[in-house]
Amino acid sequence: MIKPEYKYSDITEAIIGCAMKVHRTLGKGFPEYIYQRALEIELNKISLHHQREVEYPVYYEEKLIGKRRVDFVIDNKVLIELKAISNFEASHLNQIINYLTAFNLSIGLLINFGKDSLEFKRFTNNNYISK
Repeated sequence: MIKPEYKYSDITEAIIGCAMKVHRTLGKGFPEYIYQRALEIELNKISLHHQREVEYPVYYEEKLIGKRRVDFVIDNKVLIELKAISNFEASHLNQIINYLTAFNLSIGLLINFGKDSLEFKRFTNNNYISK
């Protein structure tokens, strides 16, 4: 359900709908990259502008210390991180929060295809700096 009080809820609702279709079709048990490729097909069907496997630099004190890759960035607004695991752990939650901060995006979805029912969590970046 689109909720105006949630930033980009129209986009996140569309993404979750696509993920649910993928999960209904494939079920659980595949590696993450299979779900990633299937989700991209569904995102293309609804013409949602996206980039897959986007790499961002990570800096510490203005020095490049590495790069991280996120599964999807939607319309330069919403970050998606996919998992195919039995349960979310604290490290997965911390990962998406760190990604949102490092990539300076305001909204993120953590989506898990590894359970009987699709699992997802929505995150808001409190450190987001408007460009």
